[in-house]
Amino acid sequence: MNRHLSRMIAMQTLYEWKFRPDSDLNEIKERNVAEYSDKCEKEFVDTLVDGAADYYEKLEQIVDDAAPEWPIDQVSLIDRIILDLSIYELLHLSDVPPKVSINEAVELAKQFGSDNSSKFVNGVLGTVYKKFESEISKIRPEHHSQVNELTDQLIN
Repeated sequence: MNRHLSRMIAMQTLYEWKFRPDSDLNEIKERNVAEYSDKCEKEFVDTLVDGAADYYEKLEQIVDDAAPEWPIDQVSLIDRIILDLSIYELLHLSDVPPKVSINEAVELAKQFGSDNSSKFVNGVLGTVYKKFESEISKIRPEHHSQVNELTDQLIN
């Protein structure tokens, strides 16, 4: 299965949901997944979309703290969604190496963002990674049981 495509579906789902906030997130997600069901990892899409939606305000605060010269309302919606998905992935998904998560976010920003989006996304994620590096390393497979406890400490 294709995790890059799964990230794109998660991004597309959240983007549509932000434009139509009265819509049902699960309906949007299911429709988008159905279109690529044979090529994407549905569980991975579910995890990313549901996690980024559930922790939306906390993830936005992390972005705001990492890029104080760019108030969150001045960051494009697509860049915010890419950052939210990647930060959620960094802080919650122990099976994804941090470099992979960051590289995937930069690639999405190149594909869907503006000319400077990839540099901005890379810079913000680099700052977030450095800030939480020791905590992120604790949630990797050898410390899997600490994921939920650590995440609550980081973003509360």
